[in-house]
Amino acid sequence: MPYEFARYLKIRAAYGATWSSDGSRVAFLTDITGVPQAWEVPSGAGGGWPEQLTFHEERVSGIRYSPTENRLLYGMDVGGNERTQLFLLGGSTGEVRDLTRAPGAIHYSGGFSSDGKRIAFTATRRNGTDFDVFVQDLEDSANGEPEAVWETAGYHTIAGWSPEGSFLIVSRHHSNLNNDLYRLDLASGEATLLTPHVGDARFSGARVTPDGGSLFLATDRDGDFMRLARLDLSSLEIEYLTPDDWDVEEVELSRDGRWLAASRNVEGYSDFVFFNGRGRRIPGPEMPRGILGGFEFSPDGARLAFTLTGPNRNPDVWVVDLPEGEPQRLTRSSTAGIPPRTFQRPEVVRYTSFDGRGIPALFYEPEEAASTASLDASPQGAPVVINVHGGPESQSRPLFAPVTQYLLGQGYAVLSPNVRGSTGYGKAYTHLDDVYLRMDSVKDLAHAAHWLRDRGHERIAVMGGSYGGFMVLAALTEYPDLWTAGVDIVGIANMVTFLENTGSYRRALREPEYGSLERDREFLTSISPIHKAEEINAPLMVIHGKNDPRVPVGEAEQIVEKVRGNGGTVEYLLYEDEGHGLAKLENRLDAYPKIAAFLNRYLDRK
Repeated sequence: MPYEFARYLKIRAAYGATWSSDGSRVAFLTDITGVPQAWEVPSGAGGGWPEQLTFHEERVSGIRYSPTENRLLYGMDVGGNERTQLFLLGGSTGEVRDLTRAPGAIHYSGGFSSDGKRIAFTATRRNGTDFDVFVQDLEDSANGEPEAVWETAGYHTIAGWSPEGSFLIVSRHHSNLNNDLYRLDLASGEATLLTPHVGDARFSGARVTPDGGSLFLATDRDGDFMRLARLDLSSLEIEYLTPDDWDVEEVELSRDGRWLAASRNVEGYSDFVFFNGRGRRIPGPEMPRGILGGFEFSPDGARLAFTLTGPNRNPDVWVVDLPEGEPQRLTRSSTAGIPPRTFQRPEVVRYTSFDGRGIPALFYEPEEAASTASLDASPQGAPVVINVHGGPESQSRPLFAPVTQYLLGQGYAVLSPNVRGSTGYGKAYTHLDDVYLRMDSVKDLAHAAHWLRDRGHERIAVMGGSYGGFMVLAALTEYPDLWTAGVDIVGIANMVTFLENTGSYRRALREPEYGSLERDREFLTSISPIHKAEEINAPLMVIHGKNDPRVPVGEAEQIVEKVRGNGGTVEYLLYEDEGHGLAKLENRLDAYPKIAAFLNRYLDRK
């Protein structure tokens, strides 16, 4: 039986596990109250009744327990503005302490030192643009100020502390696909480059070994895919531990260095790999099929917590005894009374684009259609929503998607393509849409519609958020006759004004992908949907958050005004207390049923 949209939107998720210092409890984030807050459960077999730890009206992020005592570090912004502040919960008083007290700046947590006495973070406190590195002594009075330990231009995050707390591993990001790691000595302030390279390369998941002599990490420096590797901090030599065939995306080392866990992204699903502390692969737990993330070893290294999700599994926290125990679910997030057996799984398909390249995609069909159709033909011709991911350095994966499952229950099919420029298929594939190749990815989207039409689907809507919203508008303007409707969520309408008005720290990160305002302004103007809005003849819905710092609300206002001025059909939803997307349940409950009604109206679903 079909269920109302609100039920799907009330399906819960639990994720982001962190162990208490004694290993008896696991804290996590969940949206039970309608906005993510910190909760915890006992870590024993079967978990237990969850206890709420934070009680804010705004979303909580990045929780981390102290390694030595009952204190929880977390972040929180206001109204989706992404100017995250850091807070400390617990200690002898159990009070919440605002550590950063700089509401105009963005703060990215780097976690606790191993003795629990200090935290590190990066922040834009100096000039609103550059992310300097700070260390804060938690033993100071409540009025203690963070100490800037590295003031330098650029976008930085902290990959981790050394075991004894003498240095930090800091990542300097040149773009979303290119970064470097530095060893920052806290006594001298000297920063040493660890990852010299030519061209683009990523270095992620860096974990310092207990002896402080090397790092385990994932990198694509010397190949096409992210491989698990060990970097010697003296010689800077890299030893590779996995083949150059699929991306390694999760890396975690137990505190005692006994175990190393990693996962590889194989056609969107996670392949778990397990190693001893010397980097030799050994048998490990047999993990359930799905997408794994948030690896966190217990303090004694005997257990591993992780988040598991899949197309028919809403996210939950799981734990497993090491080295070869059976994974057990620790949290049991509600499916709002909807039987999990009704959730559909996708087929992994490839369709041919304009240049003969096979484009990977996930194709979901409604239950009745899936039981009668093959991938070569679909005579029933169900209406289809093509759901385009953001990024563009991202990937549509078979994770749990309530909106997709609702649409399937209403008789829609859903296609989630990974057009050129997506991650997960190698570095070369990810660069196929850079700057002047931008519109090739839009051609891939058009060929997805051709593929669907060849299978008998005539009613096709295109929907996407952020960069996916740009793809929606580009598809509607470049190939107006292919689409029955479009839904643009926090999307880019004008590449020039987007780059001019996005957060100042983001501009330098995005220009390697999109093009430079100084060098490529004419091209950016030529591909901007706003200048071709008269071509839009399909009904359009636009959704935006007023506080969006990434794609400012002016992008929505421009396209809405232009389409209305041209006499086109456009519906506009603006949310005053949201940023880049809809984080609050109240707003999702308003927006998504309206999206469904819009699709039903124009795709003839009564």
